[in-house]
Amino acid sequence: MKKLFPFAAGLIWMASCAPSQPAVSIEGTWKLISGTVTDKNGTVHTDYTDGKSFVKIINGSHFAFTGHDLANGEDSANAFFSAGAGTYTLKDSAYTENLEYCTDRQWEGNSFHFTVKLNGDTLVQQGVEKVAGTNIDRINIEKYVRLK
Repeated sequence: MKKLFPFAAGLIWMASCAPSQPAVSIEGTWKLISGTVTDKNGTVHTDYTDGKSFVKIINGSHFAFTGHDLANGEDSANAFFSAGAGTYTLKDSAYTENLEYCTDRQWEGNSFHFTVKLNGDTLVQQGVEKVAGTNIDRINIEKYVRLK
């Protein structure tokens, strides 16, 4: 027994000195590449690299997003601006956004539950967006790349 204790203590000490792998983090600045929305009317795919720009910034407790068209709003048929922010929680791949601010005010005060998958510098966020009292009830899949 006396010989076993120093051996066990040595193993514990060696394990504590081993370099740890950093946890993969979704924190950072992300550029939206594409979005696919499916609701009762069908599926719409949006290419955010063609005429639009959209970014999401995620820190330790909050997220913010903003996007706009690249024609400075001059093409009224394709004019686009969106912004919002709030808090989030992340447990494993379960990501929940609690939207506190939004240019479309009916979205404020809602929580949206997603699954996130991170593959290198690509983040895919998928979940249901449902806003009570509106016709908004859809599946949203967004693909982002990390900005450096």
